[in-house]
Amino acid sequence: MNNLSCKLLQNYLGSAHDVKDLRSTFIANSVFNNCSTYTSIMLNVVIIFALRKASSIPKTLKTLLISLAVSDVGVGLFVHPVYTLLLVSFLRGYNISCLPYTMFLVFARLFVLASFVGVVAVSVDRFLAVHLHLRYQELVTHKRVVVLVISVWVSSAFVSALALLNLHDMQTSITNIVGGTGLVLSIMIYSSIFLTARRHKKEIRSSRIRHRTQCKDMANFASLMKLTVGVFYMFLLLLICYVPYFISLAIIKTNGPSILLKGVLQYSMTLLFLNSSLNPVIYCLKIRHIRRAIMDILRSTARNWNLLSRDR
Repeated sequence: MNNLSCKLLQNYLGSAHDVKDLRSTFIANSVFNNCSTYTSIMLNVVIIFALRKASSIPKTLKTLLISLAVSDVGVGLFVHPVYTLLLVSFLRGYNISCLPYTMFLVFARLFVLASFVGVVAVSVDRFLAVHLHLRYQELVTHKRVVVLVISVWVSSAFVSALALLNLHDMQTSITNIVGGTGLVLSIMIYSSIFLTARRHKKEIRSSRIRHRTQCKDMANFASLMKLTVGVFYMFLLLLICYVPYFISLAIIKTNGPSILLKGVLQYSMTLLFLNSSLNPVIYCLKIRHIRRAIMDILRSTARNWNLLSRDR
């Protein structure tokens, strides 16, 4: 990465020269990111094991959710530690080289972009499941989903690697296009799903015939909608965590970096990375199948501990 790109990142993220004005901001964000390192890793690892055991979740959706959890683990393994390293270096007054900035930019783009696109892909999957009905299993096959997941990771790696080629402007443009397109697409998807669900409820209320097949279809659709609602809460969480970052970044680009805006950007970045720790919470609270799988894992673990303690 050239010196111009490093200077740009220093203006946005801060540097050792800002420690006098941003000491409390550096401390708060470094502590929070250091703690989030452990939560994002441990919680998402538990989710990955739970997803592998949750047989009632469609295999295609399970693959997408596992990929999303892996990207969130990557945020915990790489993004949080490097971001904390930068902040601690600022606090100690180190004049760091371009390498830590480059590492941070590469890891952040890779895992955050893969996580964002993963949420959008899950939203598209739920849209197809609601609208295709019986044709869903025919068109959305596991092989195609695996190809999609590989494509997401390869594309995210390509975009993140642009930082190594001094193509920062191209990287930013691609990220903005993907982000804007993903948000608009997801909003349209959930609006369509909401209208479909409301229409289906009206059909159920107005129908007077209750055949066994019809009742089974109603139960299947209700189960499908519960799973879709859980995914919708993931999208809402993504908006809460991502939008403040994009707003603060746009303000800095428009008005130029100031001490106040640098502090706001640091907190918004911490909130953005926190999304990786909060996704597993949404899985547990809003997706019943995953919650049951986690409870089974906890019961099995407790049972094994009891057996071990008895043997001793």
